[in-house]
Order: sequence, then C-alpha cells, then structure tokens
Amino acid sequence: MRKLIMTGCAVIGILSLFLASENLLAAEKKTEGGKQAAIERGHYLVTVGGCNDCHSPKKMTPKGPAPDEMRMLSGHRADEKLPETPSNLLGPDKWGAITNNNLTGWVGPWGTSYASNLSPDPETGIGAWNEELFIRILRTGKFMGSGRDILPPMPWYDFAKLTEADLKAIFAYLRSLKPVKNQVPASVPAQPFSGNK
Repeated sequence: MRKLIMTGCAVIGILSLFLASENLLAAEKKTEGGKQAAIERGHYLVTVGGCNDCHSPKKMTPKGPAPDEMRMLSGHRADEKLPETPSNLLGPDKWGAITNNNLTGWVGPWGTSYASNLSPDPETGIGAWNEELFIRILRTGKFMGSGRDILPPMPWYDFAKLTEADLKAIFAYLRSLKPVKNQVPASVPAQPFSGNK
C-alpha cells in the first residue's frame, strides 16, 4: 500500500510539473505575442506620427528624398554642419524657420535645434533610457524629463496626449530598431535680441 501511495505521489508530482511548465510556456508565448503586438503598434504610431520626417537622415530616390533605412531614426548626422543662416531671414514679417535638406536641423526664433537619435544605441541614442524616462520626456516636454525644454519643431505636446499604452508601444518599437552610433550636436539657444547694431 505504501508503495502505491508513493507511486501515486510521484505521478501527481510529475503531472504537476508538466502542467506548470505548459502554463509557463503559454504565458511566455502570450507575453511574446503581446510584445510583438506592442512593437507593431509602435511602428504604426511612429509612421503616422511622421517621426522619420525629422529624426531620419534622407537619401535621394527616384521619387525624391526618403528616410535612409541604414540610419533609421538616428537623428541629425554628427558629420553634417548647417550652413550659415543669412541675416534678416527670420522674423515676425519674414520666415518663421528654416531647415536643412535632411529636415534634421532647424533654425528659428528658439535658436538651432537638431533631431535626436532615437535608435537604441546606448551611448548616443535612447539605449540607456527606460520606459518611464521616455514617457516622462514626452509628457513634460523636458529634455531627459527635467532639463531644458524640448525645442521646435518637435510636437511633444501632441505626443503627451497619447495613452500610456501607445507611448509604451512607441518605446518598444524604438528599442527594437538597429542601434546607430551617431552623436547629435547639442542645440544652440537663440541669442538675446539687441536693438543696438
């Protein structure tokens, strides 16, 4: 009788382990499916949000400029210098802003701004960021979530209105990209206006 009880316990134990591992595998598949769905949603949001318009260097194609897929969302190229801004070009009754051919460098009344590297490179992109920091940056409009204001033309105030799930999906997609090492130049604030010339 004792042998029968021991055998029964062993069978129950083995069945329990088997069922637990099956449940664990099912949970892992569900998590992987959820992660892939978030990446796909993030890709969709980045595409319709026009993130490539400013954050990806361009290459010329027969249909005109298109995002350079080798440097996707890597920001203003570190080796690209902006030309000198002509004096008296910007102002209330003149142009509001100008940009380079890649649309990654902008000059306006706020100064000079460069599109950030959104690739997951840990040194020059968002690879060292966590999801919480990414969301805080887009909710507050502050560089690194607490620093200077994010400069135009970045429409952070529109992204701030997205749901937390959508912001997490964007972050998941950005983290799924190929890291691109590209140190974007620091923004240059506008010089204070002086009436004396």
